[in-house]
Amino acid sequence: MRRFLSQRPIWLALLLSMGIGSMVARTVWTMRQDEWAFAERNNANLVKALEQSLGWTLSAMDQSLQDVATKLEHPEVMQLQQEVRNTVLFDRPLRAAGIMDVYVINSQGEIVIDSGAMPPRTANYADRDYFQALMRGEKEGLVIGQPVLGRVTQTWMLPVARAYRGENGRVAGVVVSSIRLSYFNELFKSLDLGPGSGVNLFLGSGTIVSRYPYGDDHVGKSLAGTPNMLRFLSERSGSFVGVAALDGVERFYTFRHVGPYPLVVNVAQSTDVILADWRKSALQLSFFALVLMAGCVGLAVLFTRELGRRQQVASQLQQAEHYLRTILDNLPSTISYWDQEQRNRFINKTSREFFGSPPEALQGKTAAEVLGADGYAMVQPYVLQALQGHPQVFERTVTTASGEVRHVHITYTPDCEGNDGPVRGMFAQMTDITERKRMEEELFSEKERMRLTLQSIGDAVLCTDAQGRVTYINPVAQRMSGWQAFDAADQDVDVVAPLYRNNGERVEPSPVRQALGSGKPCGPTRGVVLHRKDGHRYVVEETASPITDRHGHLNGAVMVLHDVTETMALAERMARLAQYDALTDLPNRVLLQDRARQALALARREGKSLAVMYIDLDGFKQVNDRLGHDLGDELLVQFARRMQAAVRQSDTVCRQGGDEFVVLLPGLDGPQQSAVVARKVLAVCQAPFDLQGHEVRVGLSAGLALFPQHGSAFEELARHADTAMYAAKRSGRMQVRCYAGEAQEPELLAQASDSTSELV
Repeated sequence: MRRFLSQRPIWLALLLSMGIGSMVARTVWTMRQDEWAFAERNNANLVKALEQSLGWTLSAMDQSLQDVATKLEHPEVMQLQQEVRNTVLFDRPLRAAGIMDVYVINSQGEIVIDSGAMPPRTANYADRDYFQALMRGEKEGLVIGQPVLGRVTQTWMLPVARAYRGENGRVAGVVVSSIRLSYFNELFKSLDLGPGSGVNLFLGSGTIVSRYPYGDDHVGKSLAGTPNMLRFLSERSGSFVGVAALDGVERFYTFRHVGPYPLVVNVAQSTDVILADWRKSALQLSFFALVLMAGCVGLAVLFTRELGRRQQVASQLQQAEHYLRTILDNLPSTISYWDQEQRNRFINKTSREFFGSPPEALQGKTAAEVLGADGYAMVQPYVLQALQGHPQVFERTVTTASGEVRHVHITYTPDCEGNDGPVRGMFAQMTDITERKRMEEELFSEKERMRLTLQSIGDAVLCTDAQGRVTYINPVAQRMSGWQAFDAADQDVDVVAPLYRNNGERVEPSPVRQALGSGKPCGPTRGVVLHRKDGHRYVVEETASPITDRHGHLNGAVMVLHDVTETMALAERMARLAQYDALTDLPNRVLLQDRARQALALARREGKSLAVMYIDLDGFKQVNDRLGHDLGDELLVQFARRMQAAVRQSDTVCRQGGDEFVVLLPGLDGPQQSAVVARKVLAVCQAPFDLQGHEVRVGLSAGLALFPQHGSAFEELARHADTAMYAAKRSGRMQVRCYAGEAQEPELLAQASDSTSELV
């Protein structure tokens, strides 16, 4: 023992040397890990920068191609002259390195529009993979094709294309542009990764697009199925060490998928380059460690230091235990530990609230003693399952020591030795969820009230999320839109409830989009037309309001459509009845006076003449007395139709009342033209009227007054025309007379050969 004690510094030195060796080994290993970590971070940053640059380029190209495709779908664009059309289509040219001209290709694969040349260059692209995929409808949106050698430019390029549609909604052709592969090499050459390293760009199919600095020899070659490519395509991003399929070199690969596009970019750095500096440092550090271990002295000081470290660790462990106890005691949940015999080994201070006893009084007691016979019977199956190694989660209602009924959420977590070792006990956590349950019940009741309310109202209600996708429609909305609730879910609101103006134009933006964009209510607006799925239309009054949470964040919108189809139709009918005769559908006196004022103003401005003619049917009273008022009304309707057919479309035939009619004749060149009209009016009664099998003949007497000879106002012209009409009646009827002045007899304009009116 004395010899051992005397050699204690030697033993301490050996122990210390071994510790130093272990520390150096750990340091060397840590340095190696740091080199890998630095390479991983650096390569990840490089790959992310490359991915963002490529993603921006492709996004810009996609926007440019989508803009051209959208404009091509307007027929008027293709009807423009070539120079104007190119200016309209390519008004936002994409200015970026490596981006080539944009071609518009028709359904036969021919270039019809070229952003870089007029007339367009000649080439056929019907055999391109992107053209065939878009034309057959196998792909939609932006399509990236296989790298090809350009037929026009004779350079390697990566085509990027979008389809455009014709008037029938079918694919009419392709809009395509390309990126020169030299652009990728220019982008990648700024990276210095060391010998045997490079940057690769692959399509999602595993086809090589670019390998820098290895040239274009492998462009278009497929590596699909190789271990590295399988790893690239199975994950969105990551890092791993692999052996290249082309040259067998081990490299550290860091890769990312380029945005939403089918492209993968990776940085492949040789593992020898990564570890070259580490190997030098490891040799130097190892040599220094050997020297240090050989010259280690002062074992007593080191031994004392080691004892101090041990005491410090013990103090830290004690402090950590204190912290853990404090945390557990202040948690709102009840935390406890039970051994294999179901005896309590630990419970925090919440035990007093639930069980009425402090933690010290419960330690060592079994679960049956703590919970009681009834309480233990309810949880016994879960306890036995947990002690067999199966975690348990359940809810139950408990009664606290103070008599309160609480709803709790309970979890039992087995305490196992290792992953597959025996179960030593279990951790139990019991959380009071009484308030949450109460709020859930209230929320369900409120939601049920809202659902019943929305189903009971007579208006259509559509709710959307913040992106304008339908989340709810009530039964009225289902009937008016033609969509079932399960079909409308997640559909765009403008698809489920398309709104149009009276002129047929689409309401853009729709009320819901306005509410979502501005965050303010929109409407009410009347006269908007809802097109149902089957083509039926409703005239509606629409309102839309945003839905926000208590923090003001936009969650969606609600649109209410009130059916005003019958109301609008009734208003239109009432408006027409106010201006048209209900029996003959001729303009009434109100509309006649309005048109007369307009015609007089036009006649004064253009220096033309105008005539007002008063007509009275001769023999109408006899028809009424003999055949009845129904056939008399039918006679008036037929006479009105003949009068409308006898005059010009610009003339106005008005029913004054009873069997009296007024004709407004604007835009006359002179009195001679009025005589022609007079003969046409007399010819209206030449043919008999067929009144349900009764052949009836009636005559007419008409008087006419001219502007400006016989008056300057409509009332004055009407009075003089009425005077001339009574003169025609006194003179034998079936004639038209023109007013000639106060002291003169009205002048005869036209007279029928048979001046009598008889009823047959």
